[in-house]
Amino acid sequence: MRAVVLDAPGPVTDLHIRELPVPEPAEGWVRIKVKAFGLNRSELHTRLGLAEGVTFPRVLGIEAVGVVDADPSGTYAADQQVMAMMGGMGRVFDGGYAEYTCVPRSQIVPFKSELDWAVLGAVPEMLQTANGSLTVGLDAQPGQRLLIRGGTSSVGLAAAILAKRIGMTVLATTRSEAKAEAMARAGVDHVLVDDGDVAVQVRRLFPAGVDAALELVGTPTLPDTLRATRVHGTVCFTGMLSNEWIVKDFYPIHYLPAGVRLTAYSGDAADLSPEVLQSYLDDVAAGRAAVPLDRVFELDQVREAHAFMESDGAKGKLVVVT
Repeated sequence: MRAVVLDAPGPVTDLHIRELPVPEPAEGWVRIKVKAFGLNRSELHTRLGLAEGVTFPRVLGIEAVGVVDADPSGTYAADQQVMAMMGGMGRVFDGGYAEYTCVPRSQIVPFKSELDWAVLGAVPEMLQTANGSLTVGLDAQPGQRLLIRGGTSSVGLAAAILAKRIGMTVLATTRSEAKAEAMARAGVDHVLVDDGDVAVQVRRLFPAGVDAALELVGTPTLPDTLRATRVHGTVCFTGMLSNEWIVKDFYPIHYLPAGVRLTAYSGDAADLSPEVLQSYLDDVAAGRAAVPLDRVFELDQVREAHAFMESDGAKGKLVVVT
């Protein structure tokens, strides 16, 4: 099989397509014939040497979509459509940047869909993270006002789509006005150009602040996001597009505005139920929801895809089809 291998952290030229043996699934594992995989900042962190617990050489990829090729337990039938994500994929063991991958059975979510594989490839980590952030991290409720910091990221766009489905008012930030149209298509009610003082813009619209905020940029913008949130509102720290995730010299009384709650979300495949996934895919197929897919690449273009991801030029999810 062909797979994308990273021998050690470095530039995009250190991503190599190689012929590897098709992996054999161990007990409790399932082999998937990969049809497509999404690109994620997590893999960029790994390539840049910012991720912990990674051993090399490594086939990258924290997610994949495809069909079951072998399940020794018989739990899944051959050719069952599945998504796999997280749980050490692409870090502790070889991941989805390949024509075949083996994953623990617990990391699999089954589904049925006639959507194009490129569209399906954009969904796993994006939907899991957005859904988990809204439900577990924020306990989002209809009628609330939600601020998404980093609104043009794939997770940010997915969160906007999910938030509108439950009746929230969505504010989201971008550093580029050129991306406002893509955000509007995702249902964003108020597009805010991030000038570093988003809290002021938010409180011009809603003087008391937002009820909930999803932090996807990282620690550089977190204090401002907290200031944009009302008393007894909640901020969920989920992403780190800035590649910065450590709060230095954290003194809670000084750092946190009075009465504003700070949570975090870093979930796993178990947080995305088959029912939630299937409902979302069915809504996409029926035109009631959308998948924020930006560009589709071939496996041979993985270096180009990674360079584009690193340039921060994407207006949605980047996907590679195999």
